[in-house]
Amino acid sequence: MVELAHLTGDRQNDLKDERRRAQMAAARQVLERSTMMLLTSSKTSLRHPDSAPARENRDTVFCQMRRAMDLIHYVVKDGVLNNGVSGSHSHREELENDRGTAYACMRHLQKLLEHSKVTIDPSCQDTLPAALEAVLERTQDFTDSAYTSHEHREAILEASERLKAELDHLLGLYANVVQNDFDMAANSPEMEESVQACINSARDLSRHLANAAIHQAQDLNTATKQGLEMVAAIRQQAISGDIDRLNHTSDRFQDSIDHILEVCKLLRHVAVSETLQVSAKFTEINLRVYGPQVVTASKTVSSHPGSKISQENLEVFAEMYQWLVSDVTTIVKDVLDASQAKPEKQVYMSLPRPGKHGTTSKPVKAVRLDTEEQEKIAKSGLEMKLATSEMDAETEKWQENNSAQMDENNDIVKRAKNMSSMAFSMYQFTKGEGPLKTTQDLFTQAEYFAEEANRLYKVIRQFSYQVPGGAQKKELLENLDKVPTFVQRLQFTVKDHTVGKAATFTKVDNVIQETKNLMNVISKVVTVCFECATKFNITLPQRVTVPCNESIGGLLPKQLSPQALHRLINDRKGVRTLPR
Repeated sequence: MVELAHLTGDRQNDLKDERRRAQMAAARQVLERSTMMLLTSSKTSLRHPDSAPARENRDTVFCQMRRAMDLIHYVVKDGVLNNGVSGSHSHREELENDRGTAYACMRHLQKLLEHSKVTIDPSCQDTLPAALEAVLERTQDFTDSAYTSHEHREAILEASERLKAELDHLLGLYANVVQNDFDMAANSPEMEESVQACINSARDLSRHLANAAIHQAQDLNTATKQGLEMVAAIRQQAISGDIDRLNHTSDRFQDSIDHILEVCKLLRHVAVSETLQVSAKFTEINLRVYGPQVVTASKTVSSHPGSKISQENLEVFAEMYQWLVSDVTTIVKDVLDASQAKPEKQVYMSLPRPGKHGTTSKPVKAVRLDTEEQEKIAKSGLEMKLATSEMDAETEKWQENNSAQMDENNDIVKRAKNMSSMAFSMYQFTKGEGPLKTTQDLFTQAEYFAEEANRLYKVIRQFSYQVPGGAQKKELLENLDKVPTFVQRLQFTVKDHTVGKAATFTKVDNVIQETKNLMNVISKVVTVCFECATKFNITLPQRVTVPCNESIGGLLPKQLSPQALHRLINDRKGVRTLPR
């Protein structure tokens, strides 16, 4: 997944078509966010094979990831689906219908009207009514919405009728001159006035549609806030087993989702760029698919209140909903900003763009954070510093109290202290201090941090084989199983390509957050590991070397036979050094 994210990121930067770039970005985002959900939903389904909600969670995530892969293939092949042909009509329509927005249809109508100013084309008698019909069809999404105010609905209907009447008048003029000289008719004042009246009516309708969408968007904060509060209530009610209240809250939550979906649909209709249209469409799709899965995940928890993996699964789906709400808020802001901004000068993609000669992506420019940016990111840095302090205190405590076992060559202690040192240098970066000077230094350090966490995971996984079954081993494995997920999230964040100072700053903040999250789970794992070593008198490993690949799954050297592996696990004497 990390390699795929890297490759698709390069491909996204190379794409010239704005819509294709936005589609690739949407697909990459689905894969990145869905990976952890696929892990937890699969584990929950395996742990509770008779649970229909657990299977629904897993199958939904899997299908969404498959659809994202299809979209990547579609973009790379520029319109060809995975089966090598144009694909089913419904699937192709879903991928392409971002062009069928009210804004796009209105622009097409106005283009035809502008063309008719220059010359009268007999085909206008067919193309203009079809273009008008497409516009009126899109306006129904606004007038049929339960959240559109009475004033906006009446204004849209009135503007639609006026546009229809003006166009009927224009078509009537066309019919009257169909046998006459078209050039003379085109130059007649009456014809020019009629065309301009149609254009003015079309612009008036566009303005009313935009006002209706913006009005709904301005009321969105209340809906999103209530939705997040209901997600918290759903989690509590599921854990407590309060089924009646859970069902009631779930129904209200679905109403909240429907409201947000309506706003997304209308925003897509009035978005003035293809990037915003694509973003709004896929945010709407993801919210429609993943929003109700919060309720589905809560049903598994309510049926198995003691299952930690089902609770973790619910947490992950709740986090996904928070991401989607954040996406909606961003789109609202972008659409509002774009509607108020002046249109940018057209860039002809067939000509070389400034600074973009060729398709090779340039490396991310290393930049320094200024004082204001450091102040903004100080809170995240401080939280990571606290996690670092906890790790240092734990290792020092165990070294002092267990000097016989925790010697300086102990692999777990060494790797934990190494990670703590790297995290501390990243904390210093947020203050403008320490050895890391630029953002690229920070990202490189985060990559090393993830690799070290990967290695520590392998060492502790090997150590866990020696721990007898029971509550301690269960706790150790439950915390240890979270490490690969957090490692992958940090790697995804580091690999994400950014352009511009604002995007780079956001990436810095995300890297700090993901490093802190990984540090917290590593700290828990190390603590439980040391407790198991003391309680069961197990010798901790000494600088274990794993000669196989660096992936999470490569835990043991391939040349060990099953018999040798069995002896390695059961022999608790001596030092655990694997041959290179």
